[in-house]
Amino acid sequence: MAKKVIDDEFLSRVETLQMLVKNNVAGMFGGNHKSKSYGSSCEFSDYREYIPGDDITKIDWNVYARFENLYTKLYLDERQMHTRIYIDASRSMGFGKGRKDEQALKIAATLAYLSVCEMDKVSIYAIRDNHLEEIIVGMLGKDAYVSSIGKLNDIEFSGDSRMSDAIVPSSVGYGDGMSIIISDFLTDNDYERAIDHLASKKRHVLCIQVLSKEEIAPRARGKMHFFDSEELARTYRKNITRDIIKAYRQAVDYATGRIRNFCAVRGADYMLVQSEENIGEVFFKRLVNEGVLK
Repeated sequence: MAKKVIDDEFLSRVETLQMLVKNNVAGMFGGNHKSKSYGSSCEFSDYREYIPGDDITKIDWNVYARFENLYTKLYLDERQMHTRIYIDASRSMGFGKGRKDEQALKIAATLAYLSVCEMDKVSIYAIRDNHLEEIIVGMLGKDAYVSSIGKLNDIEFSGDSRMSDAIVPSSVGYGDGMSIIISDFLTDNDYERAIDHLASKKRHVLCIQVLSKEEIAPRARGKMHFFDSEELARTYRKNITRDIIKAYRQAVDYATGRIRNFCAVRGADYMLVQSEENIGEVFFKRLVNEGVLK
């Protein structure tokens, strides 16, 4: 991106926001963190692959001798969550004066910080056409966050986004945290399979729909020539009347209602965010009021 969205000033604001959120909510992300499945008790439960930074005293050297891979022991009531954030990197996310793409990056960076502050692991991906581009994988701790989160500035928003084709074949983990999709969800492509797939893996799913004020309440009037931002060959030339604006708003209501209702049926959280909204308002008020942060 031409503009550096994630900078020192923004990170300072995020740190302040995290303290406000921490002091005003009892549990992060709907209480999904700190699973009761594993813990620091003496009761052994399972293994997972060793990640640099893990407690080396929990490495099972007998397992290493057999398989030549490092594994750590998991105990009841303590399991590290893994927040996976998917950013729609299609060209349509750059539409609007409020810059949906910039808002998407700010939301992703803030959610990532809230997660690392909970001692969770964070991975961030860009959805590009029918595949995932790994931006940050397995980020742990505040130091890693500060050194890595600037990579979000390098995401280019172009082309199309087929999120189901990208997410479904990927490794998403099972019951070990939250999956967040940040998109405008204004697409003819299928996104339902992605949500169903994540829900089937017992993950807590949050869909954040980012739209600009121009998309929600357009002021266009008169003879206009529109281009599809993801398929430039598709154009629409029309005299924009009051009736056309009314029909368009009904179509937007249908699109937002479709994703909202789909999430509700699947037990996923949903939130509509305008690209012009202040990030502090989004997190400190909206996420709490709508029950995502409890």
